[in-house]
Order: sequence, then structure tokens, then C-alpha cells
Amino acid sequence: MILKLLIAWFLMALCVTIHATGLGVAFRWMKSRHTPAYDERFWPPIRLLIDVAGWTIFLHLVEISAWAFFYAWGQALPDIPSAYYFSAVTYTTTGYGDLVLPPEWRLVGGVEALTGILMCGLSTGFFFTIVSRLHHARSGSAPNLKP
Repeated sequence: MILKLLIAWFLMALCVTIHATGLGVAFRWMKSRHTPAYDERFWPPIRLLIDVAGWTIFLHLVEISAWAFFYAWGQALPDIPSAYYFSAVTYTTTGYGDLVLPPEWRLVGGVEALTGILMCGLSTGFFFTIVSRLHHARSGSAPNLKP
């Protein structure tokens, strides 16, 4: 049990690393490739948000894959498709309950769900920052950083 929880902690740390690195790459990419935020046209900011959403979902899928491989490797689930499905449902906290982990693995599933909540929150914060910058650039006002 302790070993499984240590591996779950490692997977959580891996997800944070993947997400932080991926969002950092996205920031650099946005600075170098996208139309400036003050562009008055309709589609450039929409395209930016679509690109960011797609990239963020890709990062989540990579993280879900890490958990799925762990479940398959540890034989907690019968096959890779089941492991992917379970991991996606757990990471997103959908929790259908049609597949469940064996009793000795259930805390690991809980760690995955908590990790998914945190990574989705990080994605939401990133998306909010981009929307806020777009809004402030278009309105000509500086973002108010005071509480």
C-alpha cells in the first residue's frame, strides 16, 4: 500500500511537471506566434483561445496516459483500454463507477482524482490569465492586480 501511494505521489509530481512545463511552453509560443492581444479583429483572439484550449487538453491527456500506464503496469485493471478509460473518468472526477480498482489500489485512484482537480484548476487559471490579458489589451486598461 505504501509503495503504491509513493508511486501515486511520483505520478502527481510528474503531472505537475508536465503541466507547468507545458503551460510555460504555451506562454513562450503565444508571445512568438500569435497576433498581439490588441488586434481589433474578431478571429485572432478566438484562434488563440482555441489553440490554448487544445494544447491544455493535450497536456491533460498526457497526464491521464501516465496514470493509465501505471494502472496497466500494476495490473490494477484488465487491459490498456480499460486503464485509459478509468484514468480519464477518475482524473476528470466524472466517476461513473462502472470500473473500479481493487481495494488495495483505491487510495491511488483518489490521489489521481485530486491531481486532476488541481491540474484542471491550473488550466483554468492559465486560461483566465489569457482572457484577462486579451480584455485589458482591447480595452486599453492595465489589469488591476490589487485585491
